[in-house]
Amino acid sequence: MTILKEVVVAVAGVYALLFVCDALFGVGEARFDDSYYSASFYAPKPQEFRFASDTPPATRVSDAFAQFSAAEAKPNKRYSSLTTIIR
Repeated sequence: MTILKEVVVAVAGVYALLFVCDALFGVGEARFDDSYYSASFYAPKPQEFRFASDTPPATRVSDAFAQFSAAEAKPNKRYSSLTTIIR
């Protein structure tokens, strides 16, 4: 029964604290200025500069992969588990 009493006292204390804080600080003025939420408050974003904005994606991809040669595509293996099994 003592746990129930402690819970009741704690809840009553929190409500009392909320009531006192509301009485002291109150709402009074609006806490949020509605003009901040209007669309005219925010300026339009400037256009971002992109180097390849006029280049089609296929050209960009082919240019990106053109820097690699065919010899680099598949390097030689230094170790193979198959040779270990055959020995």
